[in-house]
Amino acid sequence: MAPRPTPADKFSFGLWTVGWQGRDPFGHATREALDPVESVHRLAELGAYGVTFHDDDLVPFGADAATRDAQIARFRKALDETGIVVPMVTTDLFQQPVFKDGGFTSNDRDVRRYALRKVLRNIDLAAELGARTFVMWGGREGGEYDVAKDVQAALERYREAVDLLCQYVIDRGYDLRFALEPKPNEPRGDILLPTVGHAIAFISTLAHPDRVGVNPEVGHEQMAGLNFVHGIAQALWQGKLFHIDLNGQRGIKFDQDLVFGHGDLLNAFALVDLLEHGGPGGGPAYDGPRHFDYKPSRTEDLDGVWASAAANMSTYLLLKERAAAFRADPEVAEALAASKVSELAVPTLGDGEGYTELLADTSAFEEFDVEATAARGFGFVRLNQLAVEHVLGAR
Repeated sequence: MAPRPTPADKFSFGLWTVGWQGRDPFGHATREALDPVESVHRLAELGAYGVTFHDDDLVPFGADAATRDAQIARFRKALDETGIVVPMVTTDLFQQPVFKDGGFTSNDRDVRRYALRKVLRNIDLAAELGARTFVMWGGREGGEYDVAKDVQAALERYREAVDLLCQYVIDRGYDLRFALEPKPNEPRGDILLPTVGHAIAFISTLAHPDRVGVNPEVGHEQMAGLNFVHGIAQALWQGKLFHIDLNGQRGIKFDQDLVFGHGDLLNAFALVDLLEHGGPGGGPAYDGPRHFDYKPSRTEDLDGVWASAAANMSTYLLLKERAAAFRADPEVAEALAASKVSELAVPTLGDGEGYTELLADTSAFEEFDVEATAARGFGFVRLNQLAVEHVLGAR
């Protein structure tokens, strides 16, 4: 039986996930719209701890001040009634036609100014609701035609926008960090900052790089043919994993947003192991929300929506159990040692050693037995098979 989630597991969902009506480029909606208040209550019943949203998920685009205030008040009441928290907020700069060429990097300066104002207002709401992370997904920041977008100028405008937003948060005294969400393509042919590596490189150019990290998504990295676990490991290594989006993806195709684990299950297992156990020193590598950015299949009715939300949490908890069993297995420990996995954490150079000492060490080169070392196997296949057996419950 799958373990039941509790708020202590820190599972969170976006309003746009359970609220997706099943509309896609080739088909109309297959479900009625969900009231955000209902979503909060249903997620609480399932054991979630948090809910996130774009501004337009909560308040209809273009709503007047009275409508906006009333909807926010209803939402806050639901939060108070359920104990659900808002760990992250984001802004929609991609659905409305005005953003067809992007928000921060639109060729139209007036659009860029409007986008900044829209985000600034939503930052105030994020702070009001106690969010600690503000995610920025630049889904329309990009292009289809190389001659139509000056990419260097676009990156300069992107940096200008993020620097301004950071300064605003600092000046207002908000306890809020920003997380850039990379994606290679869709809805634009080529999106700026397409991978974790691109985003981290961009962050290094900012005026306040300490305020900005990344929010990687499983499907987004896998759409680029990359290993999500490697991307998360690099983000952790650089102290930049501010938030994470969990879902499933099956190869290089459109953004599927499947239930977590309903794609590359072994990679999902390795991801949970990394998030929960970290590196060689042990202990959680990531203590933020386990956020699910998935879409209930358009084949499902409303009961299927909530069943799929529960499936995300169940899969994560099952993989967490499997990862703990994997780490506690003496045969796994033996295989890890044989594969020299922990040896990689040992510095290549000794204490106080530099190139002078390395050059003087004949055992490192002149006396090194290349043929004998090359003949030894690492046993990686055995180790991976043990992981497979744990995932399948054979151990």
